[in-house]
This record gives sequence, structure tokens and C-alpha cells, in this order.
Amino acid sequence: MTATLEKSTKGSSPPKHDGMVPQTYQVRQVHRETHDTFTLDLEPEDGNVPAFAPGQFNMLYLFGVGEVPISISGDPTTPRVLMHTTREVGSVTRVMHNLKRGDTLGVRGPFGTAWPVDQAEGSDIVIVCGGIGLAPLRPALYKILAQRDKFGKVVLLYGTRSPNDILFKRELQRWRAHFDLDIYVTVDRAIANWRGNVGVVTTLIPKAPFDPLSTIAMVCGPEVMMRFTVSELRKRGVKSDRIYVSMERNMKCGIGCCGHCQFGPDLVCRDGPVFRFDRLEPLFGTWEV
Repeated sequence: MTATLEKSTKGSSPPKHDGMVPQTYQVRQVHRETHDTFTLDLEPEDGNVPAFAPGQFNMLYLFGVGEVPISISGDPTTPRVLMHTTREVGSVTRVMHNLKRGDTLGVRGPFGTAWPVDQAEGSDIVIVCGGIGLAPLRPALYKILAQRDKFGKVVLLYGTRSPNDILFKRELQRWRAHFDLDIYVTVDRAIANWRGNVGVVTTLIPKAPFDPLSTIAMVCGPEVMMRFTVSELRKRGVKSDRIYVSMERNMKCGIGCCGHCQFGPDLVCRDGPVFRFDRLEPLFGTWEV
């Protein structure tokens, strides 16, 4: 299958992309982040990178292999390429892991809701992420740092399995050097040369420097991690309607047709993936929902 576009006639407007039809992109670069995690820089054939909001995702289609939803992890303020960071966890991402510069794949999107960066102006911001959950939140950080004077304290709390699993290490070091972003990193298991925090990411919340009454929290990671993170944030005094979580699970079509990602009354691909927590709270801890 190849991407198709309507042929434009003289004097007509540019063709509109069908949400069900993948557009053809080329791999511009592959970044090996860790032993099993990688970032693809993708460029459309026409050179026009679509605008996207922090938190949105694309459906990436490998011809003859399959399709997967992956959050956009690049900078929304200067979208020169589309960046997607993912872990090698299934048949499609295993093949993606071996893509090289010049290879082709299909892209549908962007889809979904965004992190509430604009609504957070004037507030402190706490970003809590576990593992690869840093990737969907990186665009929010880019946008926040591009207009840093509009926000109060900005705190990043990041937890991974081990020091070798830390994503975007150079970028974290560069952000920390600006002195206008408080970054705390913790690992589940330390190695010999690790001098940082050891423990789950929720252990960082009690000592993080933010005002809970004027804080917007953005959380992304495994659902069990998000559940305990929300609990700790609420203990600090952050209200449920000021906590946002990303529910990237079971998405198949990206446009709310197949029903695989239904979560109570919502479809994650259509109504999310970013949700205000008070909307999900009645079902969030329910078994097998």
C-alpha cells in the first residue's frame, strides 16, 4: 500500500489529507537513545511538516508490517521534522528499530488532545514522567521553555529503571544548566557510578519545590505509576482538576472508529490521550477497565 493524494487541478486549493490515508515520509535520521529505545526524525515528501500541539500523536505505518500510535516528541515551536521516540516492544517497532536514513513509512495525524501549556500560564508546572513517558512530555517542555517568563516554578521529576535507561541525557544536562528548570532524576536500580536518587519517581514529589495551590501537573508513564503519582500530588495539595494524565493505551485507528481504546465513556484516541484527571477519576483505579 502506498500513500495517495487527490490530484489538484489548476486554481484549486491544496488537497486535504484523509485521516485514514497515510502520507509518505522519509526517515531523515535515527537516534539510538538506549539499548531498546530510539527516535525517528521524519520528513514528508512535500517538505511541509504539519503543525502539532504538545501531547498529540501520529499513527506510523510500515508498509506490509503494520501500524502503531506514537506520540510526537519533537519541538512544536520549530517543527523542522517530525520526531517520534518509541521502545522496541512489538512486531512493528522491532522493524522500525532497524530503519535507516532514506527508508519510507506512512504517517497519519496528528491526532488527539494536548497538554494544557497555554492554560498553565501564571502557574507553577510540575511534570512527572516514568521511563519513556518523558518523550510525550518533551514537546510541552520545549513550549514552556520557549516562553519561560509566562510561568512560575517549572519542575521535572523523572524516573527510570536504571541510569542506562535515561532518555535525552544531553538535553537534560542542557536544560539543567539554564537554572530556570528544576530537574530531579531517580532510578529504580543504581549502578556503581550513579550518584543520584534511588527509588520510584513518587518519592521525589514530597520534596519538589512547587506551590500546590497554584500548580498544574502533567503526568505520563505506566498506569500504575500514574495512579501513585496522582495520589502523592493530591497529598501535597494539588487538586484533581489541575492534574493531567496521558492515557496512551490500546489505540488502533486514531480516529475513534474501532473502539479498541474505549475507557468508560471515552475513546482515548478521540477524547485523549491527554485527560484532566477528575474526568477519569471514577474509573482510573478500576480493575480491567
